[in-house]
Amino acid sequence: MKRLFVWMVAVLLTSSVGAQIKEPVGWTFSAQKKSADTYDLVIKAVVPKPWHLYSQFTPDGGPVATKFTFNANPLVKLDGKVKEIGKLQKIQDKIFETEVRFFSNEVTFVQTVKVKAGVKTNVTGSVLFMVCDDSQCLPPTNKKFDIKLQ
Repeated sequence: MKRLFVWMVAVLLTSSVGAQIKEPVGWTFSAQKKSADTYDLVIKAVVPKPWHLYSQFTPDGGPVATKFTFNANPLVKLDGKVKEIGKLQKIQDKIFETEVRFFSNEVTFVQTVKVKAGVKTNVTGSVLFMVCDDSQCLPPTNKKFDIKLQ
């Protein structure tokens, strides 16, 4: 009886692992110090083939555009907008009936921030994103981050 119970638990655990939602994008979050009071937040997405990740600047009516949210921190001020560094692809999509903008392989997002000199703090927030391949799209995902500024 004990063996049967252990076997059933093992089968259930194996089944639940196979049913997990795909998360093909690998994210890394870091900070690069530029001066005593300026940092670049470097957010890198590695997107394996055949997936692609949509640009922040994908027009309305298309797939969900990547969007960054930075939590309020009185010690940190955003300087400008999030920049995209990567090979941007643009296509007229028949399904969405609009131009879509996306990245394959990898893309780096950079947000410059100013901090009070000599202060150690963190920048927290999240990135909302959606990925598709040629046959399916995954639901939009919200990934939280916590980046140390030192």
